[in-house]
Amino acid sequence: MKKFGLFSLLLLLVLAAGLSGCASKANGPEQKILNLNATGEPTSLDPAKAFDEDTLEITNNLFEGLMRLDKNDQPQPALADKVDVSSGGLTYRFHLKKTKWSNGDPLTAHDFEYEWKRVLDPKTAAEPAFLLYFIEGAEAYNTGKGSVDQVGVKALDDDTLEVRLAKPTPSFLQLTAYPVYFPVDRKVVEKNPNAFADAKTYVSNGAFNLTEWKHNDHLTLEKNDQYYKKEKVKLDGLHYSIVSDNKTIYQLYQTKKLDVAAGAQMPADLLPSMLKNGTIKTMDGNGLAFFRFNTKKPPFTNAKVRKAFALAIDRRTIAEKIVGGGVKPAYGYVAPSAPNQFRKQGGDLIKDGQYDEAKKLLQEGMKEEGWSQLPTVTLLYSNSNEKYKKIAEAVQEMIHQHLNVEIQLQAEEKKVFFADQRSSNFVMQLASFLADYNDTYNYLESWQTDHSMNHTHWSNKEYDALLEQSSETSDINKRDQLLHHAEQILFDEAPITPLYFYNIAYAQQPDVTGIIRHPVGPNDYSEADKK
Repeated sequence: MKKFGLFSLLLLLVLAAGLSGCASKANGPEQKILNLNATGEPTSLDPAKAFDEDTLEITNNLFEGLMRLDKNDQPQPALADKVDVSSGGLTYRFHLKKTKWSNGDPLTAHDFEYEWKRVLDPKTAAEPAFLLYFIEGAEAYNTGKGSVDQVGVKALDDDTLEVRLAKPTPSFLQLTAYPVYFPVDRKVVEKNPNAFADAKTYVSNGAFNLTEWKHNDHLTLEKNDQYYKKEKVKLDGLHYSIVSDNKTIYQLYQTKKLDVAAGAQMPADLLPSMLKNGTIKTMDGNGLAFFRFNTKKPPFTNAKVRKAFALAIDRRTIAEKIVGGGVKPAYGYVAPSAPNQFRKQGGDLIKDGQYDEAKKLLQEGMKEEGWSQLPTVTLLYSNSNEKYKKIAEAVQEMIHQHLNVEIQLQAEEKKVFFADQRSSNFVMQLASFLADYNDTYNYLESWQTDHSMNHTHWSNKEYDALLEQSSETSDINKRDQLLHHAEQILFDEAPITPLYFYNIAYAQQPDVTGIIRHPVGPNDYSEADKK
């Protein structure tokens, strides 16, 4: 094992003491506390705004929605006791169980109606609000073109929620298991809109509730005594340390101060041996790492320049030599885990090694714009993982080698990084996408004109039309043909370019069992155990 620096050693000792102290002092040595890690301060633990990987996982274990994904990744009734669906598939009526919030308040259908409309309220600025657009009137309200009264969500009484959809949506029940569809305690949030920023005011309804949040250090979750299935929750709590240094995470895991660690959190140079000896296990994943270009900022206002940068990148080298962990290079945007073998049918849309073509396109693009010298390109990435820095440095070298262009690198703390992403304050950005639900449409919808997730500002009317047509057909084969065509346009105009597809790689101590993992969706610890 390589030696690591004095700072990492001191950090490890402090963290180890903190983790040990949390388990023994706050909870008693006999209690079962699952020690986990987040790579940065949660951007928000408000269900309306949780959207990055760490934040989604924490929120998913603090709350529960109408449905929850089972071990086979299928939606099963959670807070919903029964669901009635109209013959045309446009109206859903959810009959709720009698449950309570962690503060003892009764949970009602009115809490769902309030929260879904709160998510859609333009003033909330909820990034994942688009996931509710399947509901009648939702998109119009969220984009300022309609009123809240037109949104097809209504609590018929305390125990019954009626939802009207804009069009048939086969994946709607799956969507209701996603955090943005979770309810909130209306009384609490109306009284204190910032209730989710502090453990003292935090109210949830899931298997665990938040009892301590020391910002930029750790979070403590304890078993929720008000949870309607509390007898099935075997753990007494979860403890999230906040550590971004991969070597420190590795040492914490090796010394059993962490019970679970993502493969992406481990030092890249150790991944091959950890995979080989079985320390790290893998399963099918979803989503991908990619670059997005800001098409409103030079030089990426020109499509040929964007394509030149895309062709100058060696994806296989990045996937196999830099990232490791068994990830695969991405030569399409939709991942292989998408239904109906979409990726296999679509094939590769870009190839490595087209460097002469990249140079040609760069020269043509610069000539079209009248540039004798390329405007400065700054590549923005998050400093929450050492892997991102290595990827950025590798791409910096590839662009220099194949295009003779010098690009600058800019690392940012996680919350600042996401803020700059939302405001499109970047030229070129290392980004990631995790599917919200297992549907090809979910991969491609973000690039529609004026979509809340389209931070590239790219717009293509034909692309928009194809996505719209695909959402209105129930013929799976026809739908896939439309989406294949749309994906090709995305590659032809290159507002983004993919790097590698994610898998799910993790290290887990032998005495930990019962964690439910999904190719699409955050981890579920409600049935986990620790011997």
